[in-house]
Amino acid sequence: MANDAGAPIIERLQTALKTEMVGYSYYTDLVEMISDEKGRNVFKHLAKEELDHIKYIIALSDSVKAGRGWIGMKAAEDSDAFKDAGLPVYADKNELMERFKENESDLSAIEIAMENEEEAVVFYSTLLKEATEDGEREVLTKLIEMEKNHYDLLRWEKDSVMKMGFWADQMEFTVEGELE
Repeated sequence: MANDAGAPIIERLQTALKTEMVGYSYYTDLVEMISDEKGRNVFKHLAKEELDHIKYIIALSDSVKAGRGWIGMKAAEDSDAFKDAGLPVYADKNELMERFKENESDLSAIEIAMENEEEAVVFYSTLLKEATEDGEREVLTKLIEMEKNHYDLLRWEKDSVMKMGFWADQMEFTVEGELE
């Protein structure tokens, strides 16, 4: 995500929305493209959560644009954005997929996703430092927490793909053979 610290909040929310849409479409596309079954499940899960992030950001944008200011997580979840099944979720251009196509491997897919999640944490953390309203702090803190969880999930998947012997800090195999 671009670090546009001086931009008005609506512009920042639009940046966040576009980035979450790129992440959603990247994760959705990867489900069909990578070979590791656990990886496919990880990307399905991440795509679902990115869709929720999109809904939160749309609800926040709608509230700010309407002059109601920031709303909390519960109010966002109760908004029309969470009920709308026809959300625009595919980005016109997906720089993450373009990078992946340069090296189509499970490991590359994961590393690109990890970088994206890390950038999201930095972006939302920058916004949090400048937050002035309780609802703003609540939502940004939750988004940061979710993005960090995504990063951890991807790190675990990377360890598994690299045959480090662990997935989610659980031993995948022993010297004697597979545990699964």
